[in-house]
Amino acid sequence: MVFEKVREIICEQLDIAEEDVTMESNINEDLGADSLDVVDLVMSLEEEFDAEFPDENIESIKTVGDVVKYIEERI
Repeated sequence: MVFEKVREIICEQLDIAEEDVTMESNINEDLGADSLDVVDLVMSLEEEFDAEFPDENIESIKTVGDVVKYIEERI
């Protein structure tokens, strides 16, 4: 459930196909997100899941799986 919603948001924000987004996908290297894309993604994810991503935690999130795990631990 969380993965599907995260994938949907990533695909919409980065304009990529769903099949390109897996739990192992690196947000920067595999999906091509730059720092501005990451800020936009974080804002969308915070709004969707009603969760905060403190700056120090964002730096440790590298893959889609990291995002899903972080959200699941907070909801």
